[in-house]
Amino acid sequence: MRAFSTCLLGLLLSGCVASMAGSAVTGLAGTAVRAPFKVGSKAIDVGTTSQDEADRNLGRKIRKQRKREERERREASQAD
Repeated sequence: MRAFSTCLLGLLLSGCVASMAGSAVTGLAGTAVRAPFKVGSKAIDVGTTSQDEADRNLGRKIRKQRKREERERREASQAD
């Protein structure tokens, strides 16, 4: 009876082990397939400027210009 239980348990668990191994292989294959796309999209993202980034950079540039003009006005008024 013990040998029968062991064989039955082995057969039942072999499906679980095969399923886990299949999931691991599928996950690895999926990662290998996605990796080049992730690298490619990252390179494009680094090489381009989004509209949000362009707006933020323009805002910084305008604020720096206004700050510089205000400082020059103050220095000019103090010189008088």
